[in-house]
Amino acid sequence: MMARFIAIACVSVFTLVATGTFQAGAQEHPREQMAPLRVFAAGSTRGVLAAIAEDYTRATGQRFELTFGPAGLLLNRIRKEGGADVYVSANMQHSQRLFQEGGGTRPVIFARNRLCVTGRSELGLTQETLLDKLLAPSMKIGTSTPGADPGGDYAQEFFDRAETVRAGAKERLIKNARQLVGGPTSPKLPAGETAVHYFFSRHEADVFIGYCSSHTKIGIKTEKPSDVATTRIEVPPPLTMPINYGLTIPTTNEKEDRSKAAYRFALYLMSPDAQRRLPEYGFLAGGGP
Repeated sequence: MMARFIAIACVSVFTLVATGTFQAGAQEHPREQMAPLRVFAAGSTRGVLAAIAEDYTRATGQRFELTFGPAGLLLNRIRKEGGADVYVSANMQHSQRLFQEGGGTRPVIFARNRLCVTGRSELGLTQETLLDKLLAPSMKIGTSTPGADPGGDYAQEFFDRAETVRAGAKERLIKNARQLVGGPTSPKLPAGETAVHYFFSRHEADVFIGYCSSHTKIGIKTEKPSDVATTRIEVPPPLTMPINYGLTIPTTNEKEDRSKAAYRFALYLMSPDAQRRLPEYGFLAGGGP
């Protein structure tokens, strides 16, 4: 049954891509009354996935219910309650776990990201001084929550790699770290507020370890002017690590039409039209297993 769905989806998507139907402004594709596709995705994809979904809706008429949040918490929700037609995690492990449990298709890499450290400008962060600054005893390092959010797991891996560069670094970094976001009991940020500005302005963090991607298009300022000046530094080798986003189709849905629609959208996410959106938000293209 799944093989038939995939074959139908492949024909539908790649025919549309080849004929240019998915280009912005295309209006020739027949509109259908389709139930909204329920997409559960890592919070870091909020901007780019919303843009891709808008392109897809414009071309096909397909509507969406987009749910963003810590990918680990979303995985637990899918395992307990279902409710997702497409799942995008900020790591491959969560999608792979769903597959191994029989709850999802074999995952593919939808997008890639990099790890960055954002700090108060007065700290003078550079790639050369990054580790020295983070090891200062008074440094408050904000991270996401390991287990619940891949961002927190990547921060922990960063600490592990720091230990290979300098003995004792991991212990000091763990002492300096504060898990401020991404967990089931993390404080809810005020509407329109970013984690960096919120915790910097409250002096709960001096730096924040997170992704290099953005919720908004690179070069376009949509946030309110901040009273906290910041600098963002990409983590240099050998402290860097691969950050791959896993895409899978949960198999709990038994409705054939909805499953077909999920496969079509998943395949579109891997198409050139969708993948070219990724760099606009600071991601790198995915491209397969």
